Amino acid sequence: DKKDPSAVQLRLLSQLLRAEVQRVREVWPQIPLARRRKMVRTMVELAEENIELNFDPIFRLCLDDPDAEVRAAGVDGLWECEDVGLVGPFLRLLEQDESPLVRTAAAEALGRFLLLSELGEISASIGARIEQALLGTIHTPGEDLEVRRRAIEAIAYSSEAAVNDLIEDAYYDEEQKMRVSAIFAMGRSADIRWRSIVERELFSPDPEIRFEAARACGELEHAGALPRLFELIEDEDAEVREAAIWAIGQIGGREARRVLTRLLDHPDEAISQAALEALEFLEFQMGTEIPLFEYDLSEDLGLSEDDLLDELRREHWEG
Repeated sequence: DKKDPSAVQLRLLSQLLRAEVQRVREVWPQIPLARRRKMVRTMVELAEENIELNFDPIFRLCLDDPDAEVRAAGVDGLWECEDVGLVGPFLRLLEQDESPLVRTAAAEALGRFLLLSELGEISASIGARIEQALLGTIHTPGEDLEVRRRAIEAIAYSSEAAVNDLIEDAYYDEEQKMRVSAIFAMGRSADIRWRSIVERELFSPDPEIRFEAARACGELEHAGALPRLFELIEDEDAEVREAAIWAIGQIGGREARRVLTRLLDHPDEAISQAALEALEFLEFQMGTEIPLFEYDLSEDLGLSEDDLLDELRREHWEG
C-alpha cells in the first residue's frame, strides 16, 4: 500500500506480542524513509494522547534506525518508560551518535533516569555513569549548543555539589538559550539558593526568560515571588501568563487560592482553565499539608482582597 497508515491502523501496533514485534523488525527497513518518519511521529502523538497505547517495542527498534529523525523520535516515544535497560542505548546515542538531534533527545531522556537514581529507585552506580556522560557532553569542545543545554537541564537532577557551579556558569553564559536552560535547571534542582535569581528574572524583558523564571519559582515554592507572579497573570505573553498561574498553584497559600478562585471566571478560557488546574493542585496540597499562610491576611488587616494584593506588592518591592 502506497498510502501512509492511518492513526486507526497504527493503533493496531500497540501492545504487540514478541512474534509480532519480530515481524515488524523484519519489514521496518523496507518501509520508505518518509513513511517511517511519519509513522513514528504519529505513534508518539497517539501515545501522548492515550496512555493505554504502548508502542515501546517499536520505539526501541527505532533507536537503531539509519535515519536520525527516526532515532530521535524513538527516544521521544520512550519518555514514559522507566526500564533501566534503556540507559545503555541512551548513553550510546549521547556519546556516539553523529546527529545533534539524537544526542539532544538522549540527554533529555537520561535526565529521567538520573532522577530515578537520586530517588533510590535504580542503583547509584547507574546514576554516576549517567552523570559522567552528561559531564563529558557539557565539557566537550565544539559540542552543539542544544545538546549542551539539554545536558545541563538533565544533570540538574543530581545532588552533587559541583552541579551548582555548572548551573551558575550556564546562567552567565553569553548565549541567551543557555541562560534559559540555566534558569530551567535552577527550578529542577530544588535548591532554594536560586530563589533570588529566578525571582529577579521575572522582570526580564525576554518572555522566554520570564516563562522559565515563573516555572522555577513554582518548583522552588518561592512564596516571596507571589506579588510579581500575581502581576504576570496579565503579562503580554500567553505562555508567561499560564506559567505564572501554574507557579501560584505550586506555591500555594490562602492568598494564592483567592487569586486563582477569582480567575475561574476570567473571559480568557486559557487563563480560567489554567487557574482551575492550579487550584485543584493547590486544594489537594492544602488538604494534606500545612498551608504556607495559616490565617486570613485580608481579614486580619481589615483590607479588601484587592487592597491586600496591592499592599503585598508594595511592601515586597519597596521594603
